[in-house]
Amino acid sequence: MSAAPEPVPRGFAMPRPGAAQPDGSTPSATRPGAAPADGAAGSEGADAAPAVEAPLAPDDTVDLAAEEQALRISQLLDRLDAEFIGLAPVKDRVREIAALLLIDRLRSRYGLTSSRPSLHMCFTGSPGTGKTTVATHMGELLRELGYLRKGQLVSVTRDDLVGQYVGHTAPSIEILLQFMEAHREDLVVILAGYADRMDTFFRSNPGMASRIAHHIDFPDFTLDELLQIGEQMLEREQYRLSPAARQAFADYVRLRMSQPRFANARSIRNAIDRLRLRQARRLVTGGGLIARGDLMEISAEDVRASRVFRDGGQADRLPDPPNRPSGRADPPPDLPAAGGAHLRPQRIS
Repeated sequence: MSAAPEPVPRGFAMPRPGAAQPDGSTPSATRPGAAPADGAAGSEGADAAPAVEAPLAPDDTVDLAAEEQALRISQLLDRLDAEFIGLAPVKDRVREIAALLLIDRLRSRYGLTSSRPSLHMCFTGSPGTGKTTVATHMGELLRELGYLRKGQLVSVTRDDLVGQYVGHTAPSIEILLQFMEAHREDLVVILAGYADRMDTFFRSNPGMASRIAHHIDFPDFTLDELLQIGEQMLEREQYRLSPAARQAFADYVRLRMSQPRFANARSIRNAIDRLRLRQARRLVTGGGLIARGDLMEISAEDVRASRVFRDGGQADRLPDPPNRPSGRADPPPDLPAAGGAHLRPQRIS
């Protein structure tokens, strides 16, 4: 008979510098970037927390730039800049949080009082402004700083919290609050949704509001930023717009921004997917010989074939959400309504 499988670790434990491990042992102190004592490669054990660093003497000095480099903080923040166009207020706030955690880590090494700062966050903004992706970056950043054992992001949608029947939602929120309290040393929860709906949620759930320390608003992208995002997406897919198509695409985005259910970068992604479909149909219908450049170029014809130009975008509108199945409770007033704003807790462990 085979041995019973070991229980799957939950992955929420977050050792603080000098903290005992689950087996009662205390991790050995190492400098940033030092090789593990057992000779294992540094890339192995990706789910393990970063090695605990040696304490510092009162007269020691620290090169902050070197610390940032060793902990990959600069690399992660630079990647945030490279992957996200715009969002200056969001990037500034993320950098502030990163700076706070770095200084908190150094205070601990000097033996100074260093209580773990509250890291629960609320991201507000329209769809497609990068909230979930930034949450993923935060998970990686917190792991590199030793505040989380894993940088894993567990995305929970509104439907996971809304009860199936009347009265079920309140216990779901209460369970989440209890879990946040019991695991406040090793769990980060990020709530995301429209600003007005999140305000309603917090007013109805003061226990949740009191636990959220960081509120970050994600602004809508400007026209120029959306065009840059589109060019970036096309470049990654090895497509390019012809000069005429570039102007047509600017006209398309300008029209689409004024229409219902526009979702910022998400709508740009969808538009590019449709451009690829129309380009493929044009090439196959035309037949004959084609070259590599033909496979890469998007023409003005591909762009202007969109229904946005024909009927002002009304045909591109998504259908209204279907009626709620019978027997399922209506959404309670303390949670955002379906079809628009949503409550999306991002549990980072």
